[in-house]
This record gives sequence, structure tokens and C-alpha cells, in this order.
Amino acid sequence: MSQGIAITGMGIISAIGNNVAENYNALINENKGISRISKIDTIHKNDIMVGEIAYTNQELESLLNLPPDNNYSRTAFLGAIAAKEAVTHAGITDITAYKTGLISATSVGGMDMTEKYYYQYFEDKSKQKYIAGHNAGDSTQKIAQQLGIKESLVTTISTACSSAANAIMLGARLIKAGKLDRVVVGGSDCMSKFTINGFKTLMILSDTYNTPFDDNRKGLNLGEAAAYLVLESDAVVAAENKPVLGYVKGYGNANDAYHQTASSENGDGATIAMEKALEVANFKPEDIDYINAHGTATGNNDLSEGRAIIRVFGDKTPEFSSTKAYTGHTLAAAGAIEAVYSILALQHNIIFPNLNFKTQMQEFSITPELALKEKPLKTVMSNSFGFGGNCSTVIFSKDA
Repeated sequence: MSQGIAITGMGIISAIGNNVAENYNALINENKGISRISKIDTIHKNDIMVGEIAYTNQELESLLNLPPDNNYSRTAFLGAIAAKEAVTHAGITDITAYKTGLISATSVGGMDMTEKYYYQYFEDKSKQKYIAGHNAGDSTQKIAQQLGIKESLVTTISTACSSAANAIMLGARLIKAGKLDRVVVGGSDCMSKFTINGFKTLMILSDTYNTPFDDNRKGLNLGEAAAYLVLESDAVVAAENKPVLGYVKGYGNANDAYHQTASSENGDGATIAMEKALEVANFKPEDIDYINAHGTATGNNDLSEGRAIIRVFGDKTPEFSSTKAYTGHTLAAAGAIEAVYSILALQHNIIFPNLNFKTQMQEFSITPELALKEKPLKTVMSNSFGFGGNCSTVIFSKDA
């Protein structure tokens, strides 16, 4: 078996909870966070359903003890909240004690403030401060400031829906290569008109609760969220005598260049990514106990991913489910959100249900897990597949 990278902390904020404990309680009680839009003034507010976080920006600002003249975007607010929880959970009191990096993923960046104040920038100088917060890297820099990371690697990944999974992969590789001792990895994305309008144009948004892997699926629910993991080297874990939540064992990424916004119907990119992850982990398909599927509830994604799972696992497909029916599709943060859920599944030996499923897909016979199920779990595969064939999957294990 290959050497695993230790996971020592995690933090999350999503539509179903403001921290890890609240998210877990919502998952086991099957509490969805999907509703009509309430925080954005959009012409689509009655057309679609989304996964919004309850906190207002002002409440998030207060939680972070920020001065009123800050120029944080909602993406930065959410990211800072989740990343600080992860660092606290890891028991880190001196972030500078080891070579520590931050790899943060986002798609939306500071777009929420740009679209809110765009027409006021030339007239109201007080709003010009948000211009600097527009770029994707600004939220990462603000999270780094909140964590006290100053002299090590701080970088941003934006590969659409696979972004946070790629952040986890890069962080693990940097520790394996000896470039970092510790790295905070994950992603953050807020809700914005830009995102809503973009996905509306693609005609893949649902006007009701999303139904992953259901034959009558109508599309995805957008969600906003942030989640981060703390990855640490064996040397740090041993020196600090730290408890370990699990290990990053394998990861795979493939760009099959099939289409700008669609996956191959045969799941070519997804198949390559899962096979690469198994190879890196030195695992066989039968070593996987559960798959936290990407499962967006769009016609293309669920067909592509389902066929890819069959190609990789054959007639011994492990139990699988998508948790996006709880949170919505959180875009660049999705890989980190579902990484936290995968680790929770490992910790509690529980498979979370694929909510809202009613009708078996006609194209294949595999069916997601429909009820909360207790089962001894040792290894979980978490899938994240993005636009343009950018595919990434990460394997988590209880063993190094």
C-alpha cells in the first residue's frame, strides 16, 4: 500500500449546517438545505431552488470580528469560517511552527460584490474597495490572512466543479514531495447572479428538489458552501502525537477534452480519473467500500458517471450515493464538501442516503443507496467531475 497523507482537521459551512457537527446531524436526519432563493434579487427567484447558507454577510462579518470597512466577498467570508474551523479542529495553535501552505479553490470568487456594485463604482468611491476583491485569488489571500499563513505557499485552483478535489490532490502531492509539512486544502463558493444566469443558460437548473441518478431528474440545484481539510506529514503527526481522522490515499485527474460543458456519455474522463486514483493508492476496485458520487442530477452527468462506475467496478459496484440533494451543487467547493462527508462516513461507518430518488435509470441497473445504512467502512472514493472533462477523484482510508 502507498503511504497516505494524514487528515487531522476539517471545517465546513453549507446549507445544512454552520460547522462539521451540524452538517453530520443534518445528513443522518435527512434534512435538506434546498429552498427558494431568499438572499439574491434575481428574476429567477421563483423559477429554481438553491442551497443557501442562513447567515447574512453582516453576521459572517461579525463572526470573523472584521471592521465594517472590510472588502470581503461572501466567498471569502465563507472560506475563512470553514478554514478556521479546520485549523482549530486540527489543534494547531502556532500556524508558523511548520512549513504550512494554503490551497483554496473557487469559481465565483468576488463576483457577488462586483455584480452588486458594478454600476456604482464610478460614482461611489466607498464601493471601489470591492474591485480588488473580484479576482479568485483575493478570497484565498484573505483566508490565509485569517489563518496567519504568510511565508509559505498560498495558491488558488479554479477548475470548475473539480477545483477543491484538485486542491486536495495538489496538497497531498506537495507533502509527499517534501515541499510542505502541512497544508490547508479545500474550496469556497457563494451564490451569485452570475452563476445562476450561467447555469440557467445551460438549461440544467431544476425548479424542484434535485434527484440524483433518478430517471426523471430535471437538473441541479446550485448551492453555496465552503469546506477545508488540514493535511499533515507523518513527521508532524508523530512530533505532535496528533489524532488522525483518515488518510488521503489516492487521487486521479483527467482532461478528456470531450466538450466545454459536458462529459462523455460513456464516462471516459471519469473512468480514467477513478482508475488513476486506484493506481496511486495501489488499490483494486474491490477495496472501495463506498463511493460518494458527484451525482449532480443532470441528464448528462449522472449518465456519464454511472457508466464510468460500471466500467471501473463491473458487476461488483460498491454502494454509492450523491449528497447534493442535501446541499445543492456547490461548484468549486463540492470536492471539499464531499471530502468532509466521506471522512464522516468513515468515522461513523455510515453510508448517507441518495435523497429524492424514485425511478431507476433506464440506461443501467445500478441503484444508489436510498436509506441511511450502517456498514463497516475502511475506504471511500469521492468523485468530482468538472466542465471540459476536468475530472478528479480522491480516495480516503482509515489506514495509512
